[in-house]
Amino acid sequence: MNEQVAPETVTLLGKAQVRDLCESLDIRPTKTLGQNFVHDTGTVAKIVRLAPDVAGHHVLEVGPGLGSLTLALLQAGASVTAVEIDPKLAQILPTTIQHHAGPYAGHLRILNQDALTIKDQKDFEAAQAVPVTASTKATSEPNFGPITHLVANLPYNVAVPVLFTLLPQLPDLQSILVMVQAEVADRLAAKPGSKAYGVPSVKAQWYGKASRVGTVGRNVFWPSPNVDSALVLLEVQPRPEGLEELKNEVFAAIDAAFSQRRKTLRSALATWAGSPQAAETYLRAANIDPTLRGEKLEIAEFIRLVEARQALDCGPAKTLTDSPKPEAV
Repeated sequence: MNEQVAPETVTLLGKAQVRDLCESLDIRPTKTLGQNFVHDTGTVAKIVRLAPDVAGHHVLEVGPGLGSLTLALLQAGASVTAVEIDPKLAQILPTTIQHHAGPYAGHLRILNQDALTIKDQKDFEAAQAVPVTASTKATSEPNFGPITHLVANLPYNVAVPVLFTLLPQLPDLQSILVMVQAEVADRLAAKPGSKAYGVPSVKAQWYGKASRVGTVGRNVFWPSPNVDSALVLLEVQPRPEGLEELKNEVFAAIDAAFSQRRKTLRSALATWAGSPQAAETYLRAANIDPTLRGEKLEIAEFIRLVEARQALDCGPAKTLTDSPKPEAV
């Protein structure tokens, strides 16, 4: 049963609280870890409001930092597993949650690990529960079943790699709502033919429908970033049975198509296919114009291309080990 936490039991972090926490604990945000702490309660409330209903669900948060968004998620009734790479922040987060959301401290687990190193769901089992005392005992039981939502203010320097590392590990995921650099948001949600359309755009389509749902100002962070921020919602959609086995080959075709985005598909896919002539054969079999560029294709067409290749019994596609370097994701 979805249950909303009484607002008065959770105190969100404002600018003064964020500054006080950092000063008292001698915390200095680092560019290396992409740390910019949100100090605006309206912003974290907006993020949770734009996410699908998280009450009663198990939510994954990456990069909780001081706990600003974590508190808002707990306030909304979520059970949260927070993945934090910084050992100092991971160590102090339980105390912050106990102080600002005492009765719901038991609804939080913390995993001190680099999200990029998570290989499967078993890694999440190492998450540590926040200690619960008599004064912080919850009135409801947490739900640490399958993770169904990912809500996070992602470190901007690794936002896209983190997403594509975690997505394959979360089979029960229903949605993702993340705050990222505005340019990254545009790329994830871009449509075919647009300037921003590229590898992240197409690979995101493999998992579902991405859309930009909000803009966030620089003044809600400390320290203020040098880039604009935006919110992206990815509504995860189930894939047809048997399609998962094509993923690696489809992603290899996507990487090849955008490795030389000014070239036609016939040329760009030459290494992946074995030759320009073979690439044209596969493209025509998939009813795709070989003179198009990769930026014109959606995920369905890349899937059709791989299926056509397999139907022609030409063997598995090559990886890009010896291919031109693909567009960065």
